[in-house]
Amino acid sequence: MKELRDMSPDERTTRLLELLEELMHERGVAAMGGSPPSPGKIRQLRTGIARIHTIRREEELKDQ
Repeated sequence: MKELRDMSPDERTTRLLELLEELMHERGVAAMGGSPPSPGKIRQLRTGIARIHTIRREEELKDQ
């Protein structure tokens, strides 16, 4: 989580978009009946997305 905090807001936004795209792909594979390469991948992606959203919200509240 420290490395996410050290990123600039633009870098975090880019990382968020990458994670969302990867999550969409993994969900597509799962929906078509395939199994993801690692079973915990979807959970890991969702957790990463939530962490970025949390950091963004903390910074919003800090700036007020």
